[in-house]
Amino acid sequence: MTRVAGRRGKRLIAGLLVLGLVGWWGSPMEWALVLAQSSSPAANEEWIQEIEEIFVPSEQCKQCHDRHYEEWKGMREQTPDLKTFGRVDGALLHGTALTSPVFRTVLGLWLQTKPTSEERTRCLSCHVPAVTVFPQYTDRIIEQVMAGRRKVKVEGIGCSACHLINDIQKDGATHPSFKIHPGKTFFGPYAEPEENLVHPSAQAAVYRGAYYCTSCHFSKVKDVTRPDIPGEIFKGTICQDCHMEQSTGSSTSKRGALTRPIGRHWFQGIVIPGIMLSNRNLQAEWFSRVDLEVQQHEEGTLAGNVVIRNGSLPHMFPGGDPVLKHFFVTVTVKDTSGRVIDTQERQFGLPFEKILRGPIPQPLVNGGVTRRVPFTFKIPDDRNPWLLEATLSYALIPKPSDELLEAYLATLSQEREKQAARKIIDDYAAPRLLTFRTKTLQHSSMN
Repeated sequence: MTRVAGRRGKRLIAGLLVLGLVGWWGSPMEWALVLAQSSSPAANEEWIQEIEEIFVPSEQCKQCHDRHYEEWKGMREQTPDLKTFGRVDGALLHGTALTSPVFRTVLGLWLQTKPTSEERTRCLSCHVPAVTVFPQYTDRIIEQVMAGRRKVKVEGIGCSACHLINDIQKDGATHPSFKIHPGKTFFGPYAEPEENLVHPSAQAAVYRGAYYCTSCHFSKVKDVTRPDIPGEIFKGTICQDCHMEQSTGSSTSKRGALTRPIGRHWFQGIVIPGIMLSNRNLQAEWFSRVDLEVQQHEEGTLAGNVVIRNGSLPHMFPGGDPVLKHFFVTVTVKDTSGRVIDTQERQFGLPFEKILRGPIPQPLVNGGVTRRVPFTFKIPDDRNPWLLEATLSYALIPKPSDELLEAYLATLSQEREKQAARKIIDDYAAPRLLTFRTKTLQHSSMN
């Protein structure tokens, strides 16, 4: 008998033994679960088993909730962007929150700034909600992330991480603000969940409120403790209405009412401005508006403000991350020949060295908020200022310093990893134009 045949024979004997034991101790489905768990690499990691006692792996949820599992995993929307970055048509899947190479790169850069243990746990609390219950395993999870996606055994934002939430913190300055109820009960929006033999179910009001989403996406609204979104235009609308595409069916796909309203679990969003150009309503309500106020235009001085107003949509653009984004306000003055006299740029956002150190600042662009960015130019006597130009741009992550970048790249052993990290940083730290405004100057007096 060959070695391969010998291994097959051992598996056959083991299978027969299992089939015999099933008749004594359990159903085939129960034994399938036992075999799947015992063959898992995580089975030898006691600390992972401890986490999974509370945060059940989504793979187990798939047996009944296969539709939502496939949406969460991105199995129904396979695109090159998804396979590379976990991104689908501008949406970043929650299922890739821990394994995305973008997250690994950003986390690797930030770790070079020597964050404290509390800061590291705070950083992971949205990407791995389990650390709010098991903070002692933060560094072990970070070690897996930094070893690469194939080494990640702990689940990040999975089914149980979301459905163990049953309330929020009442302190609006607490981030993230969700409350996890560790136990066997899974929570959801339905008042009368069907009984089943797998887990108890219960309703929690937080699932029908905007504050559920803003527990982690806290830069999106002014008050993360409110279940509704303030304002007449969006009265009665919550995050889930737009970002969980509504349909009808059964959340289990196995049984239950086929006409009950359910939401998709891939949470589509927009991180690419070009996608919005085809939708005039989004342009009107979402895009930030930039105006120019001239307050002084005499005696060689040109001064005023770039006025930035966000539209009626209740949250900032772009992307869902509340701490990494940077904004750039650039003002240029030109003469009558179109030549540049001078340019000024203001940058808003935290460098890696200051992220999660102290209070998180309000973003430059926030729903329903007007910001004024002052500018002052000294105009040479021989130049005639005629045109002002203002642009508002953004970057999804801060641009690291050369020292920080080299420190992170030194932690990567393979050249292809270093090249991939550089590509991610170049892409995500590059400024992208949001909007602009020009204003012709009146030479008689101020505007």
